[in-house]
Amino acid sequence: MTDPVTAPPPGAAAPVCSAKGCREAAVWVLAWNNPKLHTPERRKTWLACEEHREHLSRFLGVRGFLKDVVTLAEWEGREGGQDPEGSAADR
Repeated sequence: MTDPVTAPPPGAAAPVCSAKGCREAAVWVLAWNNPKLHTPERRKTWLACEEHREHLSRFLGVRGFLKDVVTLAEWEGREGGQDPEGSAADR
């Protein structure tokens, strides 16, 4: 499965929001971790459009899973682009 957080190849669709049923362009990366399942350093990712950033952040935050919220551009600019184990498809 291709991870939509990485830059799409030319002609491919842009990354989209992870909110159920949303097809808007992703602007935010929500990095999270479920401490019952993942090692402390592991980061899974969800993508969010402007409209769903707060909702998805709250969902993860209430459960104590949310670790970081950054712009997609900032996430892609980080060394290596993303955590190799993270996936926007993981919900």
